[in-house]
Amino acid sequence: MVAERFRVSFAVSEVAPYAKVGGLADVAIALPKALMRQGLDVRIFVPRYRGVPADEAVIPDLMVPFAFGLRPAAVYRTWTHDLPIYAIDAPTYFDRDGIYGPPGQEYPDNVERYAFFSRAILEAIKRLGPPPHIIHCHDWQTGLIPLYLRTAYRGDPFYAHTATLFTVHNLAYQGLFDPGLLPHLGFGPEVFRTDGGIEFHGMASALKAGLVAATGISTVSPRYAQEIQTPEFGCGLDGLLRARRGDVIGILNGVDYEVWNPETDPHITRNYGPDSLEGKKECKIDLLKRMNLPVDVARPLIGSISRLVEQKGFDLIEQAAERMLHMNTSYVVLGSGDPKVEAFLGQLHRAFPDRVSVRFGFDDPLAHQIEAGTDLFLMPSRYEPCGLNQMYSLKYGTVPLVRGTGGLDDTIRNFDPHSRSGNGFKFYEYSADRLLEKLQEALSVYRQKDLWRTLMLNGMRTDFSWDRSAQQYVAVYRRLRAKISATLGHRSP
Repeated sequence: MVAERFRVSFAVSEVAPYAKVGGLADVAIALPKALMRQGLDVRIFVPRYRGVPADEAVIPDLMVPFAFGLRPAAVYRTWTHDLPIYAIDAPTYFDRDGIYGPPGQEYPDNVERYAFFSRAILEAIKRLGPPPHIIHCHDWQTGLIPLYLRTAYRGDPFYAHTATLFTVHNLAYQGLFDPGLLPHLGFGPEVFRTDGGIEFHGMASALKAGLVAATGISTVSPRYAQEIQTPEFGCGLDGLLRARRGDVIGILNGVDYEVWNPETDPHITRNYGPDSLEGKKECKIDLLKRMNLPVDVARPLIGSISRLVEQKGFDLIEQAAERMLHMNTSYVVLGSGDPKVEAFLGQLHRAFPDRVSVRFGFDDPLAHQIEAGTDLFLMPSRYEPCGLNQMYSLKYGTVPLVRGTGGLDDTIRNFDPHSRSGNGFKFYEYSADRLLEKLQEALSVYRQKDLWRTLMLNGMRTDFSWDRSAQQYVAVYRRLRAKISATLGHRSP
């Protein structure tokens, strides 16, 4: 008899390449690909925003219990990397210019949008069948799924053996909303309580719903799993997370080397690798030209690709910027976000037009070109659940300079010139002075070309592929599935 394939439904608010705001979109496609290589049957559910394909209508007439009645939706399927992506089509909610809102803002009905998305996923899964062993939910946008299973679908035999894993990619984004909206979303007053409910300082929290109702909780790095259980990083939820510490695990995000690999990258001017580094110089020249900076290959070029928000350390960069540039460096930035951060970067460019170049918005080819063309990658984050760009940088021989927090601390080891070990530079105190001290140390190594080459190669040979992380997820899935079956007094198939 052939063993039953383990079934996972992936519920996520963005997925590359169709809908991307941040690293979540990369994870949403790369992890399922790795899980599929482990033999799992994976389906990805995402809203049908503009730009998400609608190749095949698999459920044209989905009726979703919502807002005191039934609301129509449709489910379209497309395929990428042999993975099925199911797009929940509801034009009122998702046919908009932005994913979460206009630049730097959020739509006021975001909680309603993603509550509908969550409920629609559960109805679509029942139509598509058979029941998944795990529904893997990501961030507050899908945090209501475990709560719906605990309330509206309680006693539904279809979901009797389905476990849920709720992954926190960033605890600071909590999906807070007026509790008066709860009946509209399909919840009774019993969910609005502090202990075991979703009350949070007088508001309701979609993120807390996932934390209290999911079978298990994961974060995107081991260090962040520990940090969020402390008052400093717990965003007011550290007590709840400590109470569930036995259900919390940190699994480091990985890199999809089919996408992020300088040896095969179609976006860069010349491919290169650890055995042929010559192409990196050409990539630097190409990037300097693209960013309208003087072609001075000897001058260290620093890069950042980021959401432009305080979390990413831009207040430190603002304090350090002039001193950093007076160290004979240049700086390129790609990203969008807080208007105040954008204004600072615009002013910095105007003050140093031959040293600083900034592109606002999302530009995937340029992101690859920055990874390939820079010498140092700057990530001085106040906190960082995982971070992906520091791992991309390693593969491209671009040396990360980071603050030792969350996944940055898990992935970057300080370079020791004596033992020639380590893959980057990191500091711990959240201070512009510490950042500049570490930059000075990095530039000292940069001037010693043999040492710098060793450091580059150390990073390029570091393996952060998804397969290792996927194996950990498979183990967690099976453990959660067994937990559900044990609770019901049944054995897992």
